[in-house]
Amino acid sequence: MQTLTFWLSVIFIFGCALASFPAEARTVETATFAGGCFWCMEKPFEALPGVISVTSGYSGGSTAKPNYETYAVGGHLEVVQVAFDPAIVSYPQLLDLFWRQVDPTDPDGQFVDRGLSYTSAIFFHSESQRQEAERSKDELAKSGRFSKSIVTKIMAASPFYPAEEYHQDYYKKNPLRYRFYRNGSGRDQFLEKIWSAEANAAAAPAADLKKRLSPMQYRVTQEDGTEPAFDNEYWDNKKAGVYVDVVSGEPLFLSVDKYDSGTGWPSFSKPLSDDTVIEHQDRSWFSVRTEVRSKKANSHLGHVFNDGPATTGLRYCINSAALRFVSVERMAEEGYGDLLKYFTP
Repeated sequence: MQTLTFWLSVIFIFGCALASFPAEARTVETATFAGGCFWCMEKPFEALPGVISVTSGYSGGSTAKPNYETYAVGGHLEVVQVAFDPAIVSYPQLLDLFWRQVDPTDPDGQFVDRGLSYTSAIFFHSESQRQEAERSKDELAKSGRFSKSIVTKIMAASPFYPAEEYHQDYYKKNPLRYRFYRNGSGRDQFLEKIWSAEANAAAAPAADLKKRLSPMQYRVTQEDGTEPAFDNEYWDNKKAGVYVDVVSGEPLFLSVDKYDSGTGWPSFSKPLSDDTVIEHQDRSWFSVRTEVRSKKANSHLGHVFNDGPATTGLRYCINSAALRFVSVERMAEEGYGDLLKYFTP
């Protein structure tokens, strides 16, 4: 019986895929950030899926081969160089994480550490990175989150010099010293004050979600589960309307882009907008797939495959349990009136 249950689970998970895809050669790109003491910048990036490695070092100065004793004299900043897989994590996502680690309004250092060598900066490695960094900085300035001007510099990448080995992964090698330093630096207190309200609003506590969602909805959206094929709410729904995130209400897919893929799950040729979903490489269950998550609530939605209709070539195979359907008749009443333009003849 246990063997039968296992293979049924495998069939459910792979039914949406129809076929497994061979692993592709990994593409590695580089990003470089200065955010004050590099000890405090390693851990957040290393915890991000898609980041391959994070190296502390020195950059931005005029002297060659600096070390911890000489880098400041040579005009270098403490930086972290991040190697990442763009198929899993995008450069804009790295930028978003960077802003959440620093005080971008401080021109003279970061928190308890003062001086040019501790100032914040983004070093771009390509023109596209420069444009993304400028756009990200501009959006942060317009957000009104900070009362002072954003002074973080955006500059072309210069030679990078790895720091001494004892600086690498300092938070792992010296956890007590790291915790003592970080707690006394004022960094966490500042970040908590600036970002906690948004974090609390964006991610509902697990206990609240368990009360609000059905067991299947919770398992799919929060635990990356998969519902049974042909035994879910919307696989055969042919009504006109919008499909929204069951957790946040964020509009994700339109009925005009839904089609019958024969898989037993709701299938769409495209999302409402590329800005509403995030895609990650998923290497679970002995294959390589592309997972789809909602951008606002980070709900697991399903996977996307390249065997869709000719219009896009894509098939977004989505769990009904991750969605709530709002019919055309109710869209204006529920606040989705701006999307009615997609349903006019």
